[in-house]
Amino acid sequence: MFRWGVLSTAKIARDQLLPAMQDADNGVVTAIASRDEGRARVLADRFGVPHAFGSYEALLDSDTVDGVYIPLPTSQHVEWSLKAAAAGRHVLCEKPIALRAGEIDALIEARDREGVVISEAFMVFYHPQWHKVRDLIANGAIGTLRHVQGVFTYFNTDPENMRNQIDLGGGGLPDIGVYPTVTTRIVTGMEPLRVRSTVERDPTFGTDIYANVTADFGSFMLDFYCSTQMGLRQHMLFHGDDGAIEVHAPFNAGDYGHATVSLHDRNHNEARTFRFPGVRQYRNQVETFARAVRGSGEALFSLENSKANQKLIDAIYRAAERDGWEQV
Repeated sequence: MFRWGVLSTAKIARDQLLPAMQDADNGVVTAIASRDEGRARVLADRFGVPHAFGSYEALLDSDTVDGVYIPLPTSQHVEWSLKAAAAGRHVLCEKPIALRAGEIDALIEARDREGVVISEAFMVFYHPQWHKVRDLIANGAIGTLRHVQGVFTYFNTDPENMRNQIDLGGGGLPDIGVYPTVTTRIVTGMEPLRVRSTVERDPTFGTDIYANVTADFGSFMLDFYCSTQMGLRQHMLFHGDDGAIEVHAPFNAGDYGHATVSLHDRNHNEARTFRFPGVRQYRNQVETFARAVRGSGEALFSLENSKANQKLIDAIYRAAERDGWEQV
C-alpha cells in the first residue's frame, strides 16, 4: 500500500482527495500536517489517519509516508514540492503547480536528481471521458478538427478565499483557465503557436476575474472564457468538418453533472452518446499515481506537460497587455 501524507487541511483535500485516497485499492493516508496541530488532529481523526503533525517539515522528516499530496496555496507549491523531493518523497501537487513556466525547471531538476515522481494533480487527465474524446478525434469521428470552444465559470467574491488573494496565487486563469487549455492539449496532442486575450481584474483583489482567450494551434483554433465572478457553467465543444463532440461536464464530472460525451454528425444529429457512470476521477488519479511510483509504467501528467500548459497561461497574461497576437 502506498502511504500518503497530506500537507495542509485544505478544502479540496477534505472534500476530494482524502476520501479518494482512503477508498483507493493501493493506498492509504498515514499522516496529515498543518501549521496548527489541533486542526491536523481533527481531520486525521475524521478520516482515521494515525499520524498528525504540527508542521509540514515534521511530516516530511517522518518515516510514515512514501509520498505527499500538496494542496497548499498556489504560491507555495514549488517551495514545498522541492522540499518534499529533497526529503525523498514522491509528490502529487495540486494545480497549478507553479505560477510561471520557468519555475517548473527547478522541479524537473529535483525530480531527476532525487529519483522521485513529481506530478501536477490534473484529475481530468485520468477521466475516461477525455480518453474517449482523444480517441474519437484521432479516429476521425468528426473529420478534421477546426475549432474548440470552452467555458469554465463560477461566482466567488469571498475576500478570505485564496482564489481572491493575489499574493497566494489567486485568480481565474491559474484556478480554472488551465482546464480548457490542458484538455485541448491532451486530446489533440498539439501545442499552441500564438494567443490573444482580454483579461479583467477585480479592482479590490487585483486578481483576474475574467479572461477571454483565442489560441491558435495551427490547424485549429481554441476559444474559451473563464471567470470567478459569473454564474456556474462549464462546457467543451470540439467542432470538425464532419461533426462535433460535446463534453457536458468536462472538469467537475460527478459534482457538476453526469459525465457524458455526445458525438454529432455533420447535420448535428446526435449520432451517439457515451456515458461514464460511477467514475471517480480523483480516485483514478491517486491509484494511477501509486501504481506508477511502483513501476507500472502508466502515464502520469508529467512536469514537461505542466511546463507546456503554463507557457500558454503565461502567454495569455502577456497578450492581455498588448493589442494583437503573442507568441507562446
